Amino acid sequence: KVGFIGAGDIAYLHGEGVTQAQGAELTGIWNRTSAKAEEKARLFGCKVFQSPEELIEAVDVVYVLTNMETHHLYAKQAIEAGKHVLVEKPTAVTMDEIEDLKSAAEKHSVQVAPVHNYIYEPSVLRAKEMIESGKLGDLVSLYVLYNIHHPEEVAARYPGVIRQILTHHAYCSLYLVGQPEMVSCMKSTINDGSVPQENIAMVTMKMKNHALSHLCASFASDDHAGDPWTFMIKLIGTKGATRYSYRDWVENTPAVVHSQTYSAYPYTIRETGKHFLESVVGRGEQPLSTLDDAITCMKIIEACETSVAESRHIEIV
Repeated sequence: KVGFIGAGDIAYLHGEGVTQAQGAELTGIWNRTSAKAEEKARLFGCKVFQSPEELIEAVDVVYVLTNMETHHLYAKQAIEAGKHVLVEKPTAVTMDEIEDLKSAAEKHSVQVAPVHNYIYEPSVLRAKEMIESGKLGDLVSLYVLYNIHHPEEVAARYPGVIRQILTHHAYCSLYLVGQPEMVSCMKSTINDGSVPQENIAMVTMKMKNHALSHLCASFASDDHAGDPWTFMIKLIGTKGATRYSYRDWVENTPAVVHSQTYSAYPYTIRETGKHFLESVVGRGEQPLSTLDDAITCMKIIEACETSVAESRHIEIV
């Protein structure tokens, strides 16, 4: 039995993932505003709960799909009630909060995983296999590039692209290339002046295996040039290279925010949930990305923010 705390747009995709997972059912949803919960409940044929406590008591697995600032609160409540938890990214606001969730999960013997969804994409898993088998040789460089316009009224919902989008880039880097040792970041805001938080940021990282990683996150504009960098992961090694791109699966219909529908994204969300329910909760396997990885991601994000503030490279300890 699965319950959702939070009923925003992402709940649609997580609901589809629960529906497709063997042995799982979406029991119910709680949201601060009941209208959104009722909408999703009608869609998935489940119950609307009147409080997060009521929902947590009724289910085996809790998905925390709220805003970042409340992730720790609801995840901790569920863990202390002995429930397994899947928590949307960013996992929490600080490293201390993530470490607290990790300690609580160990104490209560439950599984807790972050929604680091892109690493559950089959082509990214294949890239990982090619790296580990030596088929790409020594890794030279990684590029994780995101250029999708978000109108000001949408961008205003988020803390800025460093925390909202570069978290994806950070866990992809960890999964594919390993730990960084040095981070340098710059950011900017290019909009109509109504939203102060940054809507473009670029990061260069020197990795412990001597490869370099370049990360770009932008809400400022779309890329509709030839072979566009809408969302792309590219790996280059001494013996080969590979990539994953949103543009390999495109529907010519607008999405909630995007000018087109990039079909790969919903699959990554569904696959993350299916893996958590079937493999992690069901068979006791480890998630592909753990709370330890979420802690390292937060180190990278905080290093980016320090690099911007102090105009210098930041060493990752």
